[in-house]
Amino acid sequence: MSQNIKGCQQYLFSRQQDEGYWMGLLEADASVVSGFIPLARFLGVEDRKMEEKAVNYLLDRQNSDGSWSMFYGDQGSLDVTVQSYFGLKVMGVSPQRGNMAAAKRFILGRGGIEKTNTYTKIILALFGQYSWKGLPEVPPEIIYLPSWFLVNIYDFASWTRATIMAFSIITSKKPVFRLKDCQAVFELYRDKEKIKRPEPFRASRICSLGSLFLMADRIFKLWGTLPKKAGRERAIKKVEEWIIGHQEKDGSWGGIMLPWLFSLIALKCLGYDEKHPVMTRGLAGLGDFIAEDGEKIILQPATSPVWDTAWSVIALRLSGIAPDDGRLIRAAQWLLGKQVTTEGDWKIKNPKTKPGCWSFEFENAFYPDTDDTSIVSMALSLVDMPQKEEKEKAIAKGMGWVLAMQNRDGSWAAFDRDNHNRLLKDIPFADFITPLDFGSPDITAHVLWAMDGLGCRDEIPVKKALRYLVSNQRDDGSWYGRWGVNFIYGTSKVLQGTYPYKALDKGLGPCRQRALNWLNDIQNQDGGWGESCLSFDRDTYTPLGDSTPSQTAWALLGLMSGQKICGSVSRGINYLSKIQKDDGSWDERYYTGGGFPRAFYLKYEMYKDYFPLMALSVYNRIKDR
Repeated sequence: MSQNIKGCQQYLFSRQQDEGYWMGLLEADASVVSGFIPLARFLGVEDRKMEEKAVNYLLDRQNSDGSWSMFYGDQGSLDVTVQSYFGLKVMGVSPQRGNMAAAKRFILGRGGIEKTNTYTKIILALFGQYSWKGLPEVPPEIIYLPSWFLVNIYDFASWTRATIMAFSIITSKKPVFRLKDCQAVFELYRDKEKIKRPEPFRASRICSLGSLFLMADRIFKLWGTLPKKAGRERAIKKVEEWIIGHQEKDGSWGGIMLPWLFSLIALKCLGYDEKHPVMTRGLAGLGDFIAEDGEKIILQPATSPVWDTAWSVIALRLSGIAPDDGRLIRAAQWLLGKQVTTEGDWKIKNPKTKPGCWSFEFENAFYPDTDDTSIVSMALSLVDMPQKEEKEKAIAKGMGWVLAMQNRDGSWAAFDRDNHNRLLKDIPFADFITPLDFGSPDITAHVLWAMDGLGCRDEIPVKKALRYLVSNQRDDGSWYGRWGVNFIYGTSKVLQGTYPYKALDKGLGPCRQRALNWLNDIQNQDGGWGESCLSFDRDTYTPLGDSTPSQTAWALLGLMSGQKICGSVSRGINYLSKIQKDDGSWDERYYTGGGFPRAFYLKYEMYKDYFPLMALSVYNRIKDR
């Protein structure tokens, strides 16, 4: 066992950057690459060498039936396939090629472009391949709605808010980048009449707020046909100022690809050219999201240096690396320098709270999150730094911010407090981007875990959090995990986070036992655990069929939260030890990150390494007691 641990320690240290941080590759589905290329051309950027590598990447990810999947091992996705086909045609790939013909058959068999989601249609509309008439609009005037109003921009989740602001300009300007005839994808329509006369957007339910949104949308469309629209240009100017004011130092918006690209497109619609400082910063920063792998190129939807660094530090400390190890000190100093001390959008609903938080990415001052802040605070506490007083002040600020972000129901969400306006769940754009940032068991458990580790024992927020967790346990004993896949992630985190608080809630003991029983029951024959992303779609645990290192480690950490070793734990540890590679790492093909459930999933490259190291280290410690 000590050799397994030592091997992983050496591997992790070999991945540490000179500045002190760790950052694994963050990969999503093929649409990130296929969508980026046309949008880059829209912005005036064309790099043929990069595009050749993008073609190689896309063709390598294609399934045998011609489709592309939303995550590894899944069946084909209509939207990812349409976007991939379109991206390949824009880059000059002939539709006569066998793999393109297969993709076309798959698309038409699934209903064609007519059946794609709003995001796919927006991409196509930008290039004249879908009519703007068939898309809902976001009126720029939404910027004027005050924070106390029934619906306003600060009711949207942070990632949706930044995207919606860009869409409000794009859908009002309705730009079209003209393609060559050979790049068009009209052959993907089943009904050619729908090219110019698309079916109007419909709500999923007739009696819903979505229907009211669409009624309002029709009014806005009629108003948009008027030659003069009172106040429209003033509203656009206000949105323009909001977008520019929310650009990060690295040129991004929110540190993620979706609002970043669309913010640049919105500004281009307003006449900004590539020489404008805002555009120059935005375009230059995109390069940091590109990773090259030989003859292929991978575009990351975001980067995860803060998250990966904090977990790597925790895993290495648990594995026995000394708290004053120079490599850990370097990592802690880097983390300390990433603390956000300015106010972000969270201040709108939390006006009395002072900043002192951490984000997921290199730069994201407007949207720090409770998950990163909790885990970074925990990581810093485990390292003996020369800047002891500075570190302690940073942790106190961070956890003070986290506690102030607790929702009324006792939970914690990622970016905002009480971001649960259910009026928004039926908005027309909800078919591709999660509109709300609900509290979740996994983040709530991380906060409880950090509070215990840091000696932060304020009973009022703890008891509220425990009541939330007890009331949100599933009938089968599991908990939902929002940011990892899925019930294994949520259940493991809650077991780890609640163990120190058993005496504070009488219902917690039986809940924990049901959860332990559930984890034991779903163990695979090889000793590991594995869960499919389809659990999000089906809202119930869906076995993967294979075991994965990251999910096995999560299950083991949950089972060992009571500081005991059972037979299933021994089998799980044996599985991890057996599949470890000679360089100390593990292989993992499957996606185990949440992203936007039911629409977008993530593969964190380093999950397969630092979580197994944690599991092996905890096992070793309990075994040797």
